[in-house]
Amino acid sequence: MAGESGDEIATLETTPTWAVATVCFVLIAVSLLIEHVLHLLAQYLNRKRRKSLLQALNEVKSDLMLLGFISLLLTVLERPIASICIPESIAESFLPCENLTSDEQEESKCQEQGKASLLSRVGVQQLQMLIFFVAFFHVLSSFLAFSLGTAKMKRWERWEAETRTLEYQFSNDPRRFEFIHQTSFGRRHLKFWSGHRFLRLLACFLRQFYGSVYKVDYFTLRHGFITAHFSEGTTFDFQKCIKRALDKDFRVVVGMRLWIWVFSVLFIFLNANVFHNYFWLPFIPLVMLLVVGTKLQGIITKMCLDRNDISHIVAGALLVRPSDHLFWFDRPKFVLHLVHFIAFQNSFQVAFFTWSWYKFGLRTCFHRKTEDIVIKLAMGMVIPILTGYVTLPLYALVTQMGTTMGNSVFPEEVAGGLKRWHAKAKRNLARRHNYNYLWRPSLEGSLDASLHSSPLFATLDASVSLDIGHASDNDDSVGLKENVEKGENVDRIEQLEEHRKSESFEVFQLSK
Repeated sequence: MAGESGDEIATLETTPTWAVATVCFVLIAVSLLIEHVLHLLAQYLNRKRRKSLLQALNEVKSDLMLLGFISLLLTVLERPIASICIPESIAESFLPCENLTSDEQEESKCQEQGKASLLSRVGVQQLQMLIFFVAFFHVLSSFLAFSLGTAKMKRWERWEAETRTLEYQFSNDPRRFEFIHQTSFGRRHLKFWSGHRFLRLLACFLRQFYGSVYKVDYFTLRHGFITAHFSEGTTFDFQKCIKRALDKDFRVVVGMRLWIWVFSVLFIFLNANVFHNYFWLPFIPLVMLLVVGTKLQGIITKMCLDRNDISHIVAGALLVRPSDHLFWFDRPKFVLHLVHFIAFQNSFQVAFFTWSWYKFGLRTCFHRKTEDIVIKLAMGMVIPILTGYVTLPLYALVTQMGTTMGNSVFPEEVAGGLKRWHAKAKRNLARRHNYNYLWRPSLEGSLDASLHSSPLFATLDASVSLDIGHASDNDDSVGLKENVEKGENVDRIEQLEEHRKSESFEVFQLSK
């Protein structure tokens, strides 16, 4: 046990074995419980045939494994990292807190040199816990936003069912003509502010907070998507297509990519006191989220304006044209990466706040004032709700308006069958190419010999020139007719072509 002075720290040599066994048992039990819960969740997703969400779950497992490996490295390299010595002047730069003295004991090696450790052993342990908090809150916030978005898009099932009713078909009868500004979609988007860019941006910004996706927007974009990629009158479940696309996108959002880890390191560096990050860093994800929402709303309005520029009269349902040019850099998926970055940055700030609260208390140098605490807590709750309930459904609908059609149009079974068929077709083409390559020289040699030994070939006039190369039969015929001088007998040429084809066919049978 520890000495009476309290300066010594108890090790396993002086700790009861029952205490060590109890801690090990609890850790193992919790780990097995988490593993069993993930296994049950994977079975549920497999039964529901949500393969994209199953892949997202595997992505989370991979991130947890990477997190465990980082934790193991920090544990093993705890002493070597603390043994790296740096000058005191450098050690006192970019501190997160001003005029704060540390009671942590430096390595004796660095103390003897009058220097400080690059990162103390206690600091390595705290960093290990911070990385765990960041990964945990990133996965948690992603699942929260996805659940809210899925709950809101439940109403789209009723909208999709409404497209199969007689009332919907009557209102969109192609024999019915109407001015665009008199349609429901036109009345919503063709306003006095539509022709002015800055007023249009302001209106699209405000529309995020009330009815971000209207039923008329869903119907119009659905009609434009089906008309662009399918034949007219096709019965296609657009809502299920969006659902499959959102499942695939969630796999990207929940993952911890390399650039996400790079930004996590950057955010840790920006927590230095000299940057005064409490004034601007918590608001970055909110501003970016509002900009993304404004852009998505603006795309819907721009599609209506483009259609109005083409014609002021519409027959049946108003038809919008999907195009990649409506998006930033002509890439609809760029919006997905922005949503990924927003979700991660917000989860990092929540994780950093929770970690500092857990390790140092609520009132620390990281958040001294009450305003800092209120802002960080408010941003941590508002951004996931706004992302899931407003931006994510809007993103799922609008990003279908790209030029190309994604593979989410097909169910998982059909998409898998098409991929297998495509791979099999490529293998068959490769084998056919190799077969033609092996047989072609012998065929061409036999063809040349048969032509030169043919009596009809010898009776041709010398002015007729033949160019027998590696071209096809049609190419040879065209070259032959172009090289015949005026006055030649065309019938003899046609007889030669028929004779050559019959000769080549006989040679091909003999070669086989």
